[in-house]
Amino acid sequence: MKQGLFTIKENSRLAEGVWKMVLTGEPGEIKPGQFIDIRLPEKFLRRPISVYDAGPDFVTVIYKVLGHGTEQMTGLPAGTVLDVLTELGNGYDLSKAGDAPLLIGGGIGVPPMYMAAKKLLAAGLRPTVLLGFNSSADAFCIGEFESLGCDVRVATADGSIGTKGFVTDIIPENYSYFYCCGRTAMLKSVYAAVKGSGEFSMEERMGCGFGACMGCTVKTADGYKRVCKDGPVFVKEEIVWAD
Repeated sequence: MKQGLFTIKENSRLAEGVWKMVLTGEPGEIKPGQFIDIRLPEKFLRRPISVYDAGPDFVTVIYKVLGHGTEQMTGLPAGTVLDVLTELGNGYDLSKAGDAPLLIGGGIGVPPMYMAAKKLLAAGLRPTVLLGFNSSADAFCIGEFESLGCDVRVATADGSIGTKGFVTDIIPENYSYFYCCGRTAMLKSVYAAVKGSGEFSMEERMGCGFGACMGCTVKTADGYKRVCKDGPVFVKEEIVWAD
């Protein structure tokens, strides 16, 4: 974990209820699947946001407006300085990708897939990327994945773009390993549909974001673990779904 002050360079709307924030600063060595924790003015709890992209002097997040905190974030102008914790969570293990990796992102679970795709491409692999949205109104970053050179496939619940249905309807027959992120209902559906091993970024409400409060503890095949510290990424074989 690393703490620092970051300055908002960009804070713009991407789609219905979805915003992109670019922060300049020194985020450290961030891995795909890790997250940052942002302290907002007059808010006690920080806001954990998954990382879309990062470099030596910037970190970019894409967030969805879901409550008072994220609503407040949309009004923060360029130049605002924020206290941010970085290098949080364990991230994806891309060394397991094999020769035909599959990236699966649903809704606000799409952003972590972008950095994973960049890293896999840099390693000489061309991932297949499955993106799921409710409709074209809340779809985002499709062109960004295509510009990277990924094999991109899209599903929308209403069929307004891509295949009508869910990401589980567009899972290819052959792939070597998968990486997945999205809301819990989607993760459960993907878990039931995929074959072989892979990794899921789990969704859980967090308090501190770095393992101190134990508020995000979940049961796994290896005992109880903290989503913020031991996760948010877990291998498929570890996961025990709550009833």
